[in-house]
This record gives sequence, C-alpha cells and structure tokens, in this order.
Amino acid sequence: DLNYLRREVYKRFFALAPAGQDYFKQSTTRLYWIADKIVEMTIEMYRDPRRMVEDISALGLRHVGYAIPTEFMAPFVSGAVEVVRTMTTDENAEDGFRWSLTLISKILVRTILEGSTIVMKAINTNQEKALKKAISVSPRGKRAMELLNIAVGTQSISPLYWSIESGSLVVGQAMITDLLTIRADRDSYYYGCDDLFTRHPEIIQRLCADASGLLPTLLNGLIWRSRVAVDGQRRVNYYVKHVIQDGDGKLNHALEWFVEHGDPKIICHPVVVLFSDIIWGRLANRYFLFARCYFLFTLIVFITSQSILQHLNEGVEGPEQRIATFVCRIFIYLGSMGQLFINQSKRLASDCKTKSFVSIGCIKVPEYLTVMQNLGSLALFICLMLMCTQEPIFYCAAENSGSRRLAAAAAAPAAAPAASSHSTELFTQHCASVDDTGRKDAYAALSMFAMLLYWALLIDLTIFSMRVSAYTLVCGRVLSEVGLFLGGMCFLILAFSSSISALNHKAKDFSGIPKGALSLLELALGMFPTEHFDTIKNEVPVLIAVSLFIIIVIIFLLNLLVAQLNGAYQAIYHDMVGYARLSRGNIIVATLSGVSAKRWDRFLATLKLDERLEFNEGDIGLGGGLQVLEPSNANPTTVDAIRRFGGSTSPTMPWPEEEGGNDEDDKFERLEKVIVRATKSMGGGGSKKKGGGSSSMGHSGSGSAGGGGSAGSGGSQGEGE
Repeated sequence: DLNYLRREVYKRFFALAPAGQDYFKQSTTRLYWIADKIVEMTIEMYRDPRRMVEDISALGLRHVGYAIPTEFMAPFVSGAVEVVRTMTTDENAEDGFRWSLTLISKILVRTILEGSTIVMKAINTNQEKALKKAISVSPRGKRAMELLNIAVGTQSISPLYWSIESGSLVVGQAMITDLLTIRADRDSYYYGCDDLFTRHPEIIQRLCADASGLLPTLLNGLIWRSRVAVDGQRRVNYYVKHVIQDGDGKLNHALEWFVEHGDPKIICHPVVVLFSDIIWGRLANRYFLFARCYFLFTLIVFITSQSILQHLNEGVEGPEQRIATFVCRIFIYLGSMGQLFINQSKRLASDCKTKSFVSIGCIKVPEYLTVMQNLGSLALFICLMLMCTQEPIFYCAAENSGSRRLAAAAAAPAAAPAASSHSTELFTQHCASVDDTGRKDAYAALSMFAMLLYWALLIDLTIFSMRVSAYTLVCGRVLSEVGLFLGGMCFLILAFSSSISALNHKAKDFSGIPKGALSLLELALGMFPTEHFDTIKNEVPVLIAVSLFIIIVIIFLLNLLVAQLNGAYQAIYHDMVGYARLSRGNIIVATLSGVSAKRWDRFLATLKLDERLEFNEGDIGLGGGLQVLEPSNANPTTVDAIRRFGGSTSPTMPWPEEEGGNDEDDKFERLEKVIVRATKSMGGGGSKKKGGGSSSMGHSGSGSAGGGGSAGSGGSQGEGE
C-alpha cells in the first residue's frame, strides 16, 4: 500500500534519528509527495542513470542552501529499506531498492559536502557580518566567482541567486555591494561587474521580479564618483556596458525589464537615465520620428481634404478642387486606413497566437488593446472604414453611371435642377442620393471624430520633452476625477429635471424631462439665457429647485472637483517625471526592434565602451563605461570610492583587512554587552537591598540568605558574560 509506505518511512526515520524531526517542517501532504519522489528516483536510476546523476547533483546543491546535516542520510535510507522489507518477500526487489537509494544518498552527501562553502553557510544566517568574514579569506582573483558560482560535477548553483530565492536579502545586498566595490593594488583593479553580468545576464530581470529592493544597490554600484573636483566639475564614471549590450553585442533587455517593472523611481535612477537618454538621443529618436512622419503626412492630407478644400469656394466646386479632394480621400482610405488595418491585424494575430487576452468584466479582449495608443488606432480605423462606406463621391459616381442616370432623367426630367447640374460633374459630392438621404451629415460627423482621433494619436510626440510628456500624463491621470464629477452632475441633472417636471408650473424651459435636463445643463455650464430667469422668478417651486441645484453643483461639486484635482496632482507630482520616462522607455523598446544590426553596431562603436576610463589624472582605470562631468555640489563625495591596498599584489592572496572596516559594528556589540552586564548587575543589587530590608523586620535569617543568593547569582552571571 502506497499510503503505508509514505507513513512508515517517516516513522522509522524519526525512530532512528529523533533529531531529524526538527528539519521536516512541511505539511503531511508535502512529506508524502517527497516519499513518492524518492520511490520514483530509485526506479529512474536504473532507466536513465546519467540523467539521474545530474538531477540528484542539482538537488544536492539545493540542499546545501537548506543546511541539512548529512548525518541524517544513512538513517533515512535504513528506515526506507526496513519499510520495503515489510512490504515484499522478493529479496531482489529489496536489494535493488537498497542499492539505488544508497547510491542516491551517497551522491547527495558528496554534493552537499563539496558545495557547503562558508559563503553558503553565511547565507543561511542572513547576516552581513558573517558573509564578510566568510569572503574575507577568498583570493582576490576568485573573490567574485565565490559569490556567484559553486560547481559540483556538471551542476552549479549561484550563492547570489540562492540568497534571493531563500529570502536572505540582507546577505544578498551585501553580496551585490561586495561585487560592485572597486578594489585596487599597485598592479590591477578588481571590479565584479563583468563577472556578475557574465554569470547572470538576466540579473536585472530577476531583481525586478523577486527582489526589487536590491535594484538601487545594483545601480549604485555601477557609478564611480571622484572625490576631487576641478573647476567646479567632478568626474563620474557610469559602467553601463552590460545594460546597453548583452554578451553577443546585441541590445540588452535591461530597459525593457525596467519598463515592465513600472517603478517610476527606479526609472529615474541616474544610471537608467544616462543610458536610456543616450540610446534615445543618438539612435531611437530618429527612427521614431521617421516612423511618425508618415502619420503626420496622412494627418495633413486628411485636414486638407476635410477642412480646407471644401471651404475654398463656398457653394462652387471647380474641377481642380474636386480632383484634389478625390485624390486626398483615396490616399486616406488606402494609405492610412490600409496601414491601420495591417497593423491591427498583426497585433491581433500575435495576441491570438500567444493567447494573450485580458478580461474586462465578462469580456475577453486582446492584450494589445490595453495600450491607449493601440485602442485609439483601432477607433480611428473604424471611423475611416465607416467614412468609406458613407463617402459622398462614391454614391454620386454610382448615380452618374449610364443606365441609372438615364432612368432618373426619364422619370423626373424637371426635378431638382440644381442637383442635376451637380450630378453630371466629375467627383462631385452633391447628388440626390447624398443630399436627400442625410449621408452627408453622417459623413461629416464621422469626419469630425476621425479628425479628433488623428490629433489625439499625436500625443506620443510629447516624449521629445520630458516636461511636456509629464504634463500630458498628469492630465491623463486626473481625468478620472473629472469623470466622477461629470457622473455626479449627470445624476443630479436627471434627478432635478424629473423632479421639476412633476411640479405644476408654466416655465417652458422646464416643461418635460428633456427640456428640463437641457436647461439645467446650461445652468451648470453658465450658458442659460439671463432673460429666462424672469420666468423662473414667477414660479417659486421651480426657483427653489433650481437654486438648490445651483448650490449643489456649482458651489459644492465644482469646489470638490478642485480639491480632488489638487489632491490627485499632489499624489502623483513626485512620480510624474518617472511615468514620463516609463512612457519614453516603452517607445524606445518598440522602436529599437526595427533597427538593423549594422546600425546598432555603428551606434556601439561611437560609445567606445571597451576603452578604459580615467579615475583621476594619470590613473587609467577600468573599461566598460562612460565618463561625464557633473557639478561638484550635485553629489558631494568626501571618501574615495576605490578601496586601495598595499602589500602583495598576487591574485592568489586575499585582500588585507580593511582599516576600520568593522569598528562601528564592534563598538555596538561591545556597548550591547556592557549594557546587558550592567542590567544584570543592577538586578542583583536590587535583590540584595530588598533582602537587607527584610532582615530588619525580624526575618534576618531567610532574608539575608535570599539576598546573598540572589547577589551571588547575579555576580556569577556577570563574570560569565
């Protein structure tokens, strides 16, 4: 019985090794699952031994992080074998199970013993001081890799990633700080930036997902500032090579990960600002502007056809004007609507292929429509498509076709002479099928909405200025407050218009709900004619209702809207530049996907990231960065950021102990011990005084004995400390 095996394995193990109960803290169902995996592994060891050795080695490395003593392996194997012995009489089955499980335990023990470095033991304590002591004995040439890689056979584990996975973020922060600290002897500089991004090229993505609190530590470690200022300027080196390009020289996904993370403070970090502005200013902005130039051209054509040509000669259209209008509209339907159709189809097909849908209520929509720019493009495409179905030129051209025109002339030779004269003209917009059916009004309304959408889709051009972009985003984020105000006003208009309609009055402006609602809307917007107030004065109930409406809407709701806008602005004021940079970062990521490899290589060549940068005059330092000058009062620096050491320069030697490195910690520890000792001594002295007082009241024997014993105990504890 499988359940019998699950239960008895742990019973026998706990009987053989009672201390093992302290390490099995999971639920019973989890322990049963582990027992099932053990049985499965013993069988798979015979089927695919090579793969199982690798899997067991990886499992052993994970147990290094769990700090499980290897002494419990043998009792666990013995207990499991005893359980199997009670379940079968087949000696071959028992021997096979024993051999397989023993081999698994030996592999685990070997992996744990080889992988249990002092760094992994320090991670289990989650104490920065323990990590510093553990890493202080490492050779300076291998110090970085001891924090990044532990290999046993073909398997490896990253202590840094394990600290993040196990929640030991204090140690994780100390490891990142140690890796990104520049140390130097007379011969070489040691900086773990290259090792970190080579071992973990996706470190930024991992931190964004699991430990966002460590992102500032990582980014701060990529900056070096000189403590020497010359002519009011300070040298600053930003080591951004690995956030701009990956190991193959292609675009790194760091900016994309920052944008997906969506933190407005992280995106405004000096490192992110520097490399994103460089990519934008030297490469992406040109491609983005070229892509938007076509949209700008279509907008100009649309304005020409809809708002300029039709007003050049009011009432009279020359042949040149009609031809120009027709050409512009054909270009809009083919060039603009066609492009929108292709883009929408590609995005829809991509979301359907990846099954990327978002639920809005009970309706699932493609994920790309959650971006306002894409939603606006879809709305513009629908408007243009409806305009094409109502295009007056198409209807008049159909009316001018041979048989229909002759039939219409025979049926009504004298009707609508003006329309007939227009209908014979090429590309005209005036004919009976348009003027008599109201299609022209529908077309004009659609044209107005399309024009507004065209202008609205130009908002993304504001990213050329962070100030304008931030202002635009602030306007968008406070629109919800305006929506609440409009919703409340509509409710009040409906309530008061229906209430006033129930009164017996003679005010024509409020005769019925529609007229009353329109009049109240005019009152709220300040558009109500002043001469109509005389009628309201004569109707006291209407006057009271209208006065109450004005008090609630204009005095209360309008001032509440001002307060809400002020509060909303204050809430997002500090982050509005960050949100603007997130918007620009999103556009940079989308734009760079269309940049050719040759153009990207030329861009990297201009940065010269492989050239070594000076720290100070004559001190050639490390490569992989960009050097800028900043005002000396921007970030005052009084301590040299480079840890310099004398003595031996051999890479196999550990770094000497830093002067005053742990003085502050040691001072606090000594102070804590003094306080504890003094507290215990004070407690003992109080007991002695209490005992002395008791002896004066006739209990001298017991009181003095009690006081002396208490004092002696306190003294011994103090000496022990």
